[in-house]
This record gives sequence, C-alpha cells and structure tokens, in this order.
Amino acid sequence: MTTTADDPAQDWSRLDAMSEAERHAAALRDPDAQPLDPEDMPKLRRTPQVRVIRRALGLSQEAFATRFQIPLGTLRDWEQGRKDPDAAARAYLVVIGRNPAAVSEALHGPR
Repeated sequence: MTTTADDPAQDWSRLDAMSEAERHAAALRDPDAQPLDPEDMPKLRRTPQVRVIRRALGLSQEAFATRFQIPLGTLRDWEQGRKDPDAAARAYLVVIGRNPAAVSEALHGPR
C-alpha cells in the first residue's frame, strides 16, 4: 500500500515500513479507533442521504430548500457532512424521500 500525504509535516515513513498485519495491530491498539462489533450495528442511526433524495427529485439545492422550507445553509451543511440532521429533521427527510408530493402539498397547497 502506498501512502501519500498532503501535509509535508507528517512523516509517513514508519507507516510505510509496516506490514499490513502490523498496521492492523497498531490500529487495534488505538482506543479511539476500535472496530464495531455486530451487536453495535442495530444501535447506529441511519441518516437519510439528503443529496440522494434531492438528486432523485431532480432539484438544485436552492429549489429543494425552497420547496421543503429548509434553510439553504442547513441543507448544504448536511450534504457536505459538516452537520447531521437532528431526529426531527431525519424523520422529515424520510417523509420527503417517501412522498415528496404530499410534503410539498402540505406546505404549499395543491398545485
């Protein structure tokens, strides 16, 4: 595995000298990077992929934000991974994904 880095201050030579097994063992020793166990999987929250929903509807960020009354900055933060939607927003995104016409009609009246 070849390692590249954009940060010239980082010395990658130790990592490059390790075998794959040594890298794996070093990663397991890191308390902040422990692998998930199968019993952890049900506890994880699935976040609706707002970009996928928006693109499936064929809408720009601006049009999606306007139609579904989501602040444009918030939408961009979600799409770019800077922030995650809270529980209510996740539920709202699920509803948008499943029935966008009903959400639009509820917000703006029949078209």
